[in-house]
Amino acid sequence: MPLSRWLRSVGVFLLPAPCWAPQERCLGFLWRPSLVHGCSVLGAWHSARCWCQAWTEEPRALCSSYRMNGNQKSDVYAQERQDFIQHFSQIVKVLTEDELGNPETRDAIVRLKEVLEYNAVGGKYNRGITVLVAFRELVEPRKQDADSLQRALTVGWCVELLQAFLLVSDDIMDSSLTRRGQICWYQKPGIGLDAVNDALLLEACIYRLLKHYCREQPYYLNLMELFLQTSYQTEIGQTLDLITAPQGNVDLDRFTEKRYKSIVKFKTAFYSFYLPVAAAMYMAGIDGEKEHANARKILLEMGEFFQIQDDYLDLFGDPSMTGKVGTDIQDNKCSWLVVQCLQRATPEQRQILQENYGQKEAEKVARVKALYEELDLQAVFRQHEEDSYSRLLGLIKQYAAPLPQAIFLRLADKIYKRKK
Repeated sequence: MPLSRWLRSVGVFLLPAPCWAPQERCLGFLWRPSLVHGCSVLGAWHSARCWCQAWTEEPRALCSSYRMNGNQKSDVYAQERQDFIQHFSQIVKVLTEDELGNPETRDAIVRLKEVLEYNAVGGKYNRGITVLVAFRELVEPRKQDADSLQRALTVGWCVELLQAFLLVSDDIMDSSLTRRGQICWYQKPGIGLDAVNDALLLEACIYRLLKHYCREQPYYLNLMELFLQTSYQTEIGQTLDLITAPQGNVDLDRFTEKRYKSIVKFKTAFYSFYLPVAAAMYMAGIDGEKEHANARKILLEMGEFFQIQDDYLDLFGDPSMTGKVGTDIQDNKCSWLVVQCLQRATPEQRQILQENYGQKEAEKVARVKALYEELDLQAVFRQHEEDSYSRLLGLIKQYAAPLPQAIFLRLADKIYKRKK
């Protein structure tokens, strides 16, 4: 019998999460790798499983298996979502309960509670849930006690609070109207630019939670530095975005592919993809530079893929699905669509873009959209999405080890062909 066929027959018993497999608590150390202080200690189950995969499974086929048989292999994110959302009440309690009794600060804490409950919820929670999903993959079940899982849930909410802080700020800078299916926080009556301070409160809550839940843990310093560094990287990305597209000054020469890649790497990829996985890695004791560098190679590519989708959906998405009305054209943004348009436009088409891009008038926005459609950028996007997905699967195959490929494949599957 050929080796590959034999491995497939063995793999029937070893490939990920078969529907007949006992729950992880029954499999003990044989279910997942234990990665402690940067040293891989792979259980027999995981070692054999990955070995068979390397011989018999391409990442695309493996990723497809996560999408098939939905009832048997249901979305891990959906499974964790309920626990994650329920933990939010505990987050609010920790951040507000004690100080509500202080007459000096009570009014401010009431405001903080309102800010949290309006801005931290209502999204897809993929970033926060990724922390929990990755933590469960990386830490052996016997070490996943109630306290460690509560810390993982909390760190996931710290990622969501960072997201909330960034979105409240970004909506003000972009003069956005809606977010997550409701009016932007700063647009609410009586809020206005006070939302700037509210955004700062959201950011401060991250470090209060990390201190409350994690200060006695060996990974506390790594988490603090990770969140601080990621915040800085994201703010650098926002700066690049703003200075590339100043309001009232349309300079199409600024909209290069090189600049676009820099913006999305710093503004989106670090906090949306590397941060949640890296946080789980540190919590699992994986602090080696090589492991983190390899994860970054995959996750930054995934972040670019995600942002290109976001740029496309800003114009061609359904607002009832995306939860927001896109304003990239009006805001003179260096988006993927305008970069692609400039690479394909004739001199006459470039002049149309120059006259209409970065303008608020509805007819000018419509003219830019019509130009994109003339250049068939929808088809360009669909092809790019397929090419990017294939490239991403290649990176997972090359760089995922010693981490389980499933961490990255689930993320890739989560965003592939998304509509919101």
